[in-house]
Amino acid sequence: MEANPLLEILMKLRFTAGLSEEDQDKLAAIARQRKFRAGETLFTEGSDHKDLYVICSGRVEICMTIPARGCLPVLTLEAGDLVGWSTILQQGEMTATVAAIDETEVIAINAEALRALCDADHDIGYQIMQRIARALSQRLVACRLQVLDMYGEQPGQTFQSEKGAVE
Repeated sequence: MEANPLLEILMKLRFTAGLSEEDQDKLAAIARQRKFRAGETLFTEGSDHKDLYVICSGRVEICMTIPARGCLPVLTLEAGDLVGWSTILQQGEMTATVAAIDETEVIAINAEALRALCDADHDIGYQIMQRIARALSQRLVACRLQVLDMYGEQPGQTFQSEKGAVE
């Protein structure tokens, strides 16, 4: 029997590592490899997109449109990270634009087929949703740190609280 190259890749990726070989085989059946050149857009904010991506190699930048400022970078992702999670949750339009920084290879998983798989097999559904939740939690922490960095105190700056001045 010939080895499935997608299965071999899925076994090594942070997002899918630890899933049983049977579950990874199910994912491989609804997935395909895609490559993006540096500077190429994976999807754009506001578009309807059908795939969830797991990055195999390379890096991508997530940008969001800010009125009067344009599309600004908010996060960089790399191998093992998940991109396009909102499509699995059927949220409609994509919430950001994602472009490859370097040549990037991804595993594209059809979101509709993945939802059907998760509905049919609740064990894999739980594993996938747990991993998506973990990825979203990490993004939330990254955003919080970014906000703290943007609005953080400057050295020597004093803040006034109810209890008095705070250095």
